[in-house]
Amino acid sequence: MDQQLKQSRRFQGVVISNAMEKTCVVRVERTKVHPKYRKAYRVKRNFKVHDPENEARVGAVVHFEECRPISKEKRWRLLRS
Repeated sequence: MDQQLKQSRRFQGVVISNAMEKTCVVRVERTKVHPKYRKAYRVKRNFKVHDPENEARVGAVVHFEECRPISKEKRWRLLRS
């Protein structure tokens, strides 16, 4: 049988903190439309991303993807900065 590989979720965001060792905090912004009033609004969410080489800098746009749990709050891996 052919097993289909599940695609991991990938996001793009801006680094807002790199003070932790091997971890950076990335903010992802997206726009949603209210179902009743049809007004567009921004939704922001922060992710803790595993950065083994500490290469991400504050303000940089980075890509990251879902991975196995690395710690209590880290479930994301940095792809490129």
